[in-house]
Amino acid sequence: MISTDLNIERPTLTSPQWQVFCASIFLVSIPVFFQAPLVRVAPEVSLLATLGWLVLSFWLWFQAKHRLWGDLLFGFTLSWLAGTLYWGWLRTEPLLHIPVEAIPLPIALFALFFGYFRTGSLFFIGSFLGTCLTDLYCMGAGLMPWWSEMMAVENNDALLSKVLRGAMIQVSAPTSMAIAIGISLLLLAMTAWAIRKREVHWWAFGGAVFSTLLVDALFIATVSLLG
Repeated sequence: MISTDLNIERPTLTSPQWQVFCASIFLVSIPVFFQAPLVRVAPEVSLLATLGWLVLSFWLWFQAKHRLWGDLLFGFTLSWLAGTLYWGWLRTEPLLHIPVEAIPLPIALFALFFGYFRTGSLFFIGSFLGTCLTDLYCMGAGLMPWWSEMMAVENNDALLSKVLRGAMIQVSAPTSMAIAIGISLLLLAMTAWAIRKREVHWWAFGGAVFSTLLVDALFIATVSLLG
């Protein structure tokens, strides 16, 4: 069985720590490329898939040699559930984003309190924290109104392009850029702090936090290209 509390001074690139870090980045990226288009056309299917992820995570967790990956997948299941609920039915309401994303948070905290699913729970908490900081940026940069408009016209290419151009102007404002730099540095600092730990579950947290930077950069690049 792979322990989630390994006392390794300097993890190598093939160590469980780095494997979990990279897997966490991958799992945060999945919703961007797969879940996002799925919830737009079939949110019920995405919600049903949550049960499948949960069953798979428990199946892996109860197998000694795969327990670590079942643990991590449990946290991904929580993120998938929250993402489905918000992006499937409430995506035009930016102020509801954090409350809906926080729905699985008590489950993660409960699991941590009793010592279960530490890797998955900290993965979810890292992902949720990254989401909170991204929304903080959107509020500080004045992007919330553009968010609503973007979701409202997502099926109209002409109107969407116009909204994206407006959002890009807002993103390019000096205040917006200053906030983005500050939050990026904070996310990098949290990632560096997490991967200095020896325990694998902190590397899951660090990977989830770091992936926020990648996803946000991808979003800004997409807005620039489409706008």
